[in-house]
Amino acid sequence: MLTGMTIVFLGGDARQIEVIRKCAELDANVRIVGFDQLEEPPAAGVSSEKLTTELLASADVLVLPVVASDDKGSVPVQFSSEPIILHEEHFASLPKDVLIYTGMAKDFIRRLTAKYKLELMELLERDDVAIYNSIPTAEGALMMAIQNTDITIHGSTCVVLGLGRTGFTLARNLQALGASVKAGVRRKDHFARAAEMGWKPFMTTDLADQASDIDLIFNTIPTMIVTAQIIAKMPRQAVIIDLASSPGGTDFRYAEKRGVKALLAPGLPGIVAPKTAGIIMANCICQSILEQKIRGDAE
Repeated sequence: MLTGMTIVFLGGDARQIEVIRKCAELDANVRIVGFDQLEEPPAAGVSSEKLTTELLASADVLVLPVVASDDKGSVPVQFSSEPIILHEEHFASLPKDVLIYTGMAKDFIRRLTAKYKLELMELLERDDVAIYNSIPTAEGALMMAIQNTDITIHGSTCVVLGLGRTGFTLARNLQALGASVKAGVRRKDHFARAAEMGWKPFMTTDLADQASDIDLIFNTIPTMIVTAQIIAKMPRQAVIIDLASSPGGTDFRYAEKRGVKALLAPGLPGIVAPKTAGIIMANCICQSILEQKIRGDAE
């Protein structure tokens, strides 16, 4: 149980609703900022607040959105018309033993948490969270592929760039639907794993040699990899679905110029399956808080 703990939530989307509910169920004192457009509180006993240094000073745990903020401290909000902007004074007001959770943080958050020696946990860096999260990501990518092509996945030739947690799940799902899967990798162990799975592996440096006969490219690599040179060799009816974090790894300007459909699709779990994605985050955050609490009690 989280009895006696004050957990402050700043902004976020529908995924945060599930985390708020879970914390409230575990008897935490939950205070939320940036949810004033909800018709009713996410759970009984949850209080809606304004962002103040006094509020943050009361926090045992601070939960930020999956993408914590932009590079200027603006926190994404879906359920409020009022912006949430974090400043240095907010970090200075946080207790030294506060736990801060987010999915991923940019330099603004990392710099200020480091300056004030605050513990920041980026959940998408955890293998278990990223693997669970890859399931709705892969399903969302398949949905986009079906919506934006006039062919079936079965029998198509698909390239998956990157065999990390998302790339592996996606390639396996494409294979299960009957696609011919080519896997672009940067590591020899990933090359071997792709071959063992029955995919057609190639090194990403050889992507140009694979581009002429593909129907779909799914990119998970967050650096420029689907360049103008690659797009120039692709069939015009091919579709690029870029799952990497913004700005992605595709030359979208040239794709538009050539008439190749290219779609940037970061954050799919929160779009296609916010409840499932939220439950994944909720379970991870609550388990981590309980572990930290047990560790603190032991000390």
